[in-house]
Amino acid sequence: IPLSSGMILLTWQKIAPTALLYQISPSLNMEILILLAILSTMLGGWGGLNQTQMRKVLAYSSIAHMGWTVIIALINPNLTILSLMIYIMTTLTLFMTLNLSSTTKIKSISNLWNKSTPMTMIVFLTMLSLGGLPPLTGFMPKWLILQELIINNNPTMAIIMALSALLNLFFYMRIIYVSSLTMFPTSNNLKHHWFFSQTKTTNMIPTLTTISSMLLPLTP
Repeated sequence: IPLSSGMILLTWQKIAPTALLYQISPSLNMEILILLAILSTMLGGWGGLNQTQMRKVLAYSSIAHMGWTVIIALINPNLTILSLMIYIMTTLTLFMTLNLSSTTKIKSISNLWNKSTPMTMIVFLTMLSLGGLPPLTGFMPKWLILQELIINNNPTMAIIMALSALLNLFFYMRIIYVSSLTMFPTSNNLKHHWFFSQTKTTNMIPTLTTISSMLLPLTP
């Protein structure tokens, strides 16, 4: 599917079920939430390891993030909304950047640096934020959720969730390593490509990049 359709599926489509989850949160079963969270984070982490399509990587990342959103719904529903909002902002940033550069594969990201270096840096920074690397914004909901789990006498679950987050961070780091420190075989002998002026709008990308990477100091 096009990147714009994938962006809608991974962002807008999550608002309705999350709102329903927020409304029925007092009647939820914690054991079921823990099971769903573990399955989601593990499936999303392991599934994204060997993918070469960025849309598939982001789809598995979405599954893993829903595990973090679900597990805290009973303990602190407000963190469910915060986690979803930060995920939507970060995913919008990444999809808009990929759409602007017409990038759909990891190989395309490796060839993006000689077309637009700032765009490549935005992609890398946003992926690290999605992976939950401190001190980026994506670390905020994970930090707060782990803190709430420990306060409510669930240290084992907090450890499992923290370890599962390393899977997501690993395949994002793998993408960054492959894209920046290695170069795919190419038939083009020129290192630099001719730069064409962009016809797509870029007004929202700087704002979304700031939100998705620099909000950790505002953590409540």
